[in-house]
Amino acid sequence: MTADPYAPNSSAASSSSAPSDAAHRPYREVTDARGRVYRIGESDRDILGHSRKLMVYLPWLTMMAISVFEYAYGSAEDTLSHAHGWTQSNTFWILSVWVFFQAGIAFPAGWLREKGVLTARGAMYIGSGMCLVGFLALSHLSNVWLAILGFGVVGGVGAGLVYATCINMVGKWFPERRGARTGFVNGGFAYGSLPFIFIFNYGFDTANYHRVLDLIGCYVLIVVVGCAFFFKDPPKNWWPADIDPLTYGDTGKGADALAKNPPAVKQYTPKEAIRTGMLPLMWIALVMTAGVSIFGISFQVDYAKEVGFGPLVAASSMGVMAVINGIGRGVVGWMSDKWGRKSTLVMVIVVLGLAQFGVIWAGDVKSEGLFLFFAFLSGFGGGAFYPLFAALTPDYFGENYNASNYGLVYSGKLISGLFGGGLGSMVVAAWGYDGAYALAGVTSMIAAAIALLLRQPGRTRGGASTPQPVA
Repeated sequence: MTADPYAPNSSAASSSSAPSDAAHRPYREVTDARGRVYRIGESDRDILGHSRKLMVYLPWLTMMAISVFEYAYGSAEDTLSHAHGWTQSNTFWILSVWVFFQAGIAFPAGWLREKGVLTARGAMYIGSGMCLVGFLALSHLSNVWLAILGFGVVGGVGAGLVYATCINMVGKWFPERRGARTGFVNGGFAYGSLPFIFIFNYGFDTANYHRVLDLIGCYVLIVVVGCAFFFKDPPKNWWPADIDPLTYGDTGKGADALAKNPPAVKQYTPKEAIRTGMLPLMWIALVMTAGVSIFGISFQVDYAKEVGFGPLVAASSMGVMAVINGIGRGVVGWMSDKWGRKSTLVMVIVVLGLAQFGVIWAGDVKSEGLFLFFAFLSGFGGGAFYPLFAALTPDYFGENYNASNYGLVYSGKLISGLFGGGLGSMVVAAWGYDGAYALAGVTSMIAAAIALLLRQPGRTRGGASTPQPVA
């Protein structure tokens, strides 16, 4: 029988604080049978001055504020084109550059945070200012290259700093049950855009676009700065004071949560995480899944018009996708705490793939009802995988280097933005929408097969863990 890795024993579960130091510290460090160190004794209120629940609600509000960048941009494209004299290709590349830099900043920002060069609060302040610059550029710069620089590069980096900081904050403060909370926060990045989708569709034109974009930029700045004032990372190895990490998995909810999603066997640095082979596998799976998701966001409205559906159905399908995209992130986070992160991830990717074939079917039979149903499924699958990867990364590699490790995984969206949009448009031109959607469905199924290969480093298939040296 495999020994319980959470049970204390004389050789592996011990205090690593020297006796002379322990009397002067409000915490102590204990080591479990796997060699992982936990810092216990300090409550969230001792460190923050308030409940750690605030580290869920404030990142959620912030994510809703910055969601206008990606999910509402498509609704503003026509007005921007007329106001600035841009082509459809111009507006497409502005967003593509934004996606590239929003995803690309995640790893360097995480590395700077973990080196102590950049605090969570500092990252948020810098990001908020860059977000404002992005909207001012979109509002006042008609030169497409300057707009790409201002909105795409500066705005993308700013939004990426805010996004990565919010996601990592939740993972660090809830090491014992992070799935539902990560999904809740991540969901705000999609459905938070809904008011702006309506504003851009019904109250945005060439007569008021300066004022609307300037006000949105100020709104994002105020929300992000206001929430960032309370942001603070926990100490390395921190574990909730009211939960014993050595016995947490013995009974009740703790046993169920840890049986499905056991903690990482050690704190992996980015280099160590890459060497396990699991981080590169996660990166590939995210590249493929995010590419399918971005393809759906980019072409769903155009496809609806192509097959003859009315403008109301086309617009409604995008609204449905945005709302379900966000709500689905919260739902699967909760599901992953119950069913296991990997199983839930595979299910989500399969649903996304099936939805692509369903869209083809709905178009072939000219059924608006079926089209909206599969838009629902596509929205669910196309957003729900993000919080699962965000929670799976610290599950596999620990919390101490999560900003860098998840930054590496999330950087896959760099590639996805290119082939989901740019390559997608080439496939549509060459094979038509049916061929492009079929390719997207097949790509998603391959990603699901890759996700099946994921396993927690240092742990056998039966769930036992191999001993790890104490750092």
